[in-house]
Amino acid sequence: MSAKYKQYFQQMCEQNQELFEEFTEIHQRYTTQPIRYQAIFNSVGGRVTEVVRDWDQRLCSAMGRGQYSQFTQNLSEKFWGEVRKQFPEIDKVGLIKK
Repeated sequence: MSAKYKQYFQQMCEQNQELFEEFTEIHQRYTTQPIRYQAIFNSVGGRVTEVVRDWDQRLCSAMGRGQYSQFTQNLSEKFWGEVRKQFPEIDKVGLIKK
């Protein structure tokens, strides 16, 4: 059985398949030509980031209320680590290159 954060990541990708497929294509183009694809990368990436934050909150909300509240930050970092494996440039969403 895989870790809870990996299960949530998988569910997130499955339930938002079209959005993540669109972002995968734009992400690949952005890595080679960031200035050209910056506007669409930020637009679609903004929607992706909202979805990821929502799923991160779902994952950590139950843990934050109980005796495991000290582990929620760690759990969140692991979840975002999975996101960054798939989309290494995700942290650049919203940045403007000149």
